[in-house]
Amino acid sequence: MPTVVALLRAVNVGGRKVSMADLRELFESLGYADVRTYIQSGNLLFSAPRPPKPAVLESAIQGRFGLAVDVMLRSGAELQRVVEGNPFPDADRSRLHVGFMGTKPTAAALASLDRDAFLPEQCAVAGREVYLHLPDGMARTKLPTYVLRQLKVPATIRNWNTVTKLAELAHS
Repeated sequence: MPTVVALLRAVNVGGRKVSMADLRELFESLGYADVRTYIQSGNLLFSAPRPPKPAVLESAIQGRFGLAVDVMLRSGAELQRVVEGNPFPDADRSRLHVGFMGTKPTAAALASLDRDAFLPEQCAVAGREVYLHLPDGMARTKLPTYVLRQLKVPATIRNWNTVTKLAELAHS
């Protein structure tokens, strides 16, 4: 069975605590196998006979934990393409992040982005991912909030180390 990676938005931030052990248990109760988590920020890897629907997982999480959580799903192959498609290959990896979107943004939403307004910070959209190069770090940046608000799609952001580790785990 192929490995699926679930990226949960806004888990274990702002008082929205969810135990990774409880998340593993929930996913196992839904019939998924080889359920693993990676760090405490809502990253799950599991085997599924067919791709699950995000809405089913979101509903199960809402029912079990009482939290409305957006779930972005990617296959191991999709994560590997994200890593290989990095449009900022010379960037300091500690300053690189990827926003995983639930759907591709519309052409109009993409056209509305003012990519120069936040320089030296940069963003690049590729399919359902938005790459963010944040030379001064994530702490004070306004670019991710701006980009996701303009694109009008649910998304969750992971740092580059997490992205590459999830891609590696999805293939192990």
